[in-house]
Amino acid sequence: MSITLRTVSVATTHPGLVRRVNEDRYAERTADGLWVVADGMGGHAFGDWAAHAVVQAIESVAVPSSFDAAVQAVADGVHSANRRIWAESQRRGQQMGSTVVVLLVCGDRFAVLWVGDSRGYLLRDRMLVPLTRDHSQVQEMVDRGLIAPEDAADHPRGHVLARAVGVGARIAVDVVTDTAEPGDRFLLCSDGLSGQVTDPELTVMLALPLPSDAIEALVARALERGAPDNVTAVLVGVQETTRLDLVPVPAPGPAGDGRP
Repeated sequence: MSITLRTVSVATTHPGLVRRVNEDRYAERTADGLWVVADGMGGHAFGDWAAHAVVQAIESVAVPSSFDAAVQAVADGVHSANRRIWAESQRRGQQMGSTVVVLLVCGDRFAVLWVGDSRGYLLRDRMLVPLTRDHSQVQEMVDRGLIAPEDAADHPRGHVLARAVGVGARIAVDVVTDTAEPGDRFLLCSDGLSGQVTDPELTVMLALPLPSDAIEALVARALERGAPDNVTAVLVGVQETTRLDLVPVPAPGPAGDGRP
């Protein structure tokens, strides 16, 4: 007998209560073990187009069966989106860009790839594990010891990105990989959610029995707090599937030949 893993996912997006245009995009390729959230850069032209270009690039990725090859294919998709957005921004003479966070589950392994401040979290055994680290100026200030971590949340430059897809000719894509376990829940979200919901609240809501209830609670909490930005979340649950390895049984021999 061998054990395999299966995934289920729910996703939603909301423009929030301030912005008229939803510049967030997401995609679910549950059958391929691939999910993505992209957030068009607020304050830049065509942020919604840039986010769409990122998601479109990930949706077109052919996912190899090899885990390492699949991770590389997803990273190549992000690089492809970067080249497309950068070329379009050069043609138009206007800067545009997007964040991206991608979850890949292949067999019993997972990878999270990201650029920008859209985040990936893992809830395991009721403990919340941040899988991404914001590519933002404020996070860089924290890393350099210029400000305390507790001062980062309300910093006036909190939304200034240090890295995003499409703002330069080349981009670095960060990745973290590990082993998935039955009962894991992954959350991908734009900063419109993570900026309004605290980590302790994320922990409680992600642990709700029904994934649909969990994701509704998360978005509702962001809306309760004014939702100044677009809010997007993708929740992926990992479950155990038992596969029986059937062994062929020889057909019975003719009667009286002494065989079973």
